[in-house]
Amino acid sequence: MTSICIIGGKLQGFEFTYLAHKAGMNVVLVDRREKPLIRKVVDSFQCFDVVKEPEKLIELSENVDAIIPVNENLETIEFLRDIKDKLACPVLFDFDAYHISMDKKRSKDYFKSINIPTPADKPTSPPYFVKPPCESSSIGTSIIYDDEGLEGLDPSMLIEEYVEGDVISLEVIGDGTHFSVVKETKIHIDGTYDCHMVTPIDNYPEFRKITYELAKNLNLRGIMDVEAIDSSRGLKVLEIDARFPSQTPTAVYHSTGVNLVEMLMQAFLGEVQETDMVPETNYCIYEHLLLENGELKPVGEHVLSQGDEYVQFHESEGLEIFESKGENKNSVFTLISYGTDREETEKIRQSGMEMIIGHFLNREQEE
Repeated sequence: MTSICIIGGKLQGFEFTYLAHKAGMNVVLVDRREKPLIRKVVDSFQCFDVVKEPEKLIELSENVDAIIPVNENLETIEFLRDIKDKLACPVLFDFDAYHISMDKKRSKDYFKSINIPTPADKPTSPPYFVKPPCESSSIGTSIIYDDEGLEGLDPSMLIEEYVEGDVISLEVIGDGTHFSVVKETKIHIDGTYDCHMVTPIDNYPEFRKITYELAKNLNLRGIMDVEAIDSSRGLKVLEIDARFPSQTPTAVYHSTGVNLVEMLMQAFLGEVQETDMVPETNYCIYEHLLLENGELKPVGEHVLSQGDEYVQFHESEGLEIFESKGENKNSVFTLISYGTDREETEKIRQSGMEMIIGHFLNREQEE
């Protein structure tokens, strides 16, 4: 059985573990925390800091087929780059591409160098979209509707034009020479600009071409996701992330059958097969819901990661539910619903929501 070591026990690690298990792989988690969020869904867990105890990772590398960092701790990632040649197995990560993608200013310079459409910098009139240079996802982002809102802003913050439209995402995996663009998804955003739901969308040739060019010009060897706004003024690329993402890979898997963990292994052990498009075989709704006062409410993934443990709550045909638990904290659920089409998937989804509410109503009555 193929074994992979993941470094990092939060949501990226869960995503990778979920798909690795679908592919029949074994997952070993390494995390410096004693109780990482996903410790109960992996096959084994070793608690140590790879930066402080590299000899343990080197020894572990002799007993696994690959290692992948699934965290955004820069010290850890830079350290792995320094010692990767001492490891007995490949590290499924493109350190050069990550160096560009981790910094939004650096990324935008890259976009401009190959004529990729992106929101304009330092617009002359509001609304403005403001974001930090190095945080992932929605952390620290805001919309400012007047010039007064810019006063006192940290000078390191990026100020862009605010572009309205759907937020869409697309993964690409490369072996350094060949690049496979996978499946387009829509990112449903909550009030804090965090993702609470992912669904597949139709083939988008322009987005696929842009994503391919972004990977090709980086000579990508690994995985990268591209996020863009599908606006009335055309497609605008927001950012790239050259690391294993959370949420979208599972939606891709259940809507197309394509497993990004398997593809990523192939990128390092063989040759990536390029494709023009990936057809849907199913529809999938991937979402996070907070149970509060007997009601389920959409919530972003940052709330999910605040729990103490993440465990499976239910599994049946077309429906998987995971629960994030924590002391003095309402439960947050991840619902993964899939079926032959949107209508069937929506019915399965509704049954899952009813199951969660019914379970907790029964528990309250018993107490």
